[in-house]
Amino acid sequence: MQKNNKNAFLTFSGPFSNHLYAAGMAARLYNIQGNIIVRGPNIDELNPTIKMARACKLHLYPVNRLTYRQRNEPAYQNELRNTFPHCHLIPEGGSNHAALEGVKELAGSLNNTDYIVCATGSGGTLAGLISGTPESTQLIGVAVLKNAEYLRQDIIRLSPNAAIQHNWQLLCDHHDGGYGKFSKTLWLFCKKMKHVYNLPLEPIYTGKAFYALWNLIEQGYFPAHSHITFVHTGGLQGLDGLRYRDMI
Repeated sequence: MQKNNKNAFLTFSGPFSNHLYAAGMAARLYNIQGNIIVRGPNIDELNPTIKMARACKLHLYPVNRLTYRQRNEPAYQNELRNTFPHCHLIPEGGSNHAALEGVKELAGSLNNTDYIVCATGSGGTLAGLISGTPESTQLIGVAVLKNAEYLRQDIIRLSPNAAIQHNWQLLCDHHDGGYGKFSKTLWLFCKKMKHVYNLPLEPIYTGKAFYALWNLIEQGYFPAHSHITFVHTGGLQGLDGLRYRDMI
């Protein structure tokens, strides 16, 4: 933002999204104006994530789903740049080249490990790990949305290293029905992890990824005595949204 002489940001989000919550907190912490194109067409002011956004003084602009689908189209983005000339544009999920620097910093803080496992939504976390992790470590991203094979190309576009490194893979069969969907079995697993191990998970991102890891261990996927690091990417605010919608 500073390099481009922008004093605010504009990004895209669903009404219950972790990205909306994180964008609100960033705006509040750094005292900058945040503007959000929200998948709508209306704003539910009782939604706990929206309440958080309002408390952080985000400016919310609801659009219908047809318009929201254009969020990655250059023509629509140029239109938004003209409407919000003071804003730095951030993609949905925050997955861009700037984000990789933060994830590389995370990768550098991890202990030596044989495997790193993380949930994959828009691809930024996995791409950053690929850029910041030695090739001796195997990286596994667990896609949380259905038909996510296209993310492999998105990851390669974000991290050129991904095109030449062979130490990473994206698992696309653990989405449990698709983005935002989950089974009773998965939710029971999340509750068990919290009750038995005091490990909080939610069934949209981290729960799916950790359940996939759990199953891979049980199936003997990893060699004996392997060191495995699971990157918990947060998102626990999503539990409030699921309770609000009576989904858990």
